[in-house]
Amino acid sequence: MIRDIYVKAVCMGVVAGMRSMSAPAFVSNYLARKESKELAASPFGLMGSRRVAQALTIAAVGEMVADKLPVIPDRIAPGPLAARILSGALCGASLCAAEGKRARLGALCGGLSALASAYAFYHLRRKIGETETLPDTALGLSEDALVIGTGLSVLSD
Repeated sequence: MIRDIYVKAVCMGVVAGMRSMSAPAFVSNYLARKESKELAASPFGLMGSRRVAQALTIAAVGEMVADKLPVIPDRIAPGPLAARILSGALCGASLCAAEGKRARLGALCGGLSALASAYAFYHLRRKIGETETLPDTALGLSEDALVIGTGLSVLSD
């Protein structure tokens, strides 16, 4: 179990780099169960809402389906990359705020790790796709499994 909140922020940033909506969905569901007065008093209080958690979960599932479509732009294109960085920053800041820690540092940890993760997994997926006979859908499903496993393990208590 990961205890350091800044390490959790980095890990959820990595998840955001792979799937921009999954990280906030995991974090919001985690925070909705946690009931933090510090989070409620922060600008990130909505991340602890059960309704927000449900909406983000639906968005995350939709993103996992859409990721397999050929019309979706690369994760390192400017728009999707910015969304991943913001997603990681939101997750890091929310996690830290809930613990009464420095939200700005959490945002930095989450945002930078989302940036690094987006590039790393983009190139990894392309390289595997070039060298193996696996269809891109199979690679996407493997990445989904990694996202789900990481999100569940990092935020388990």
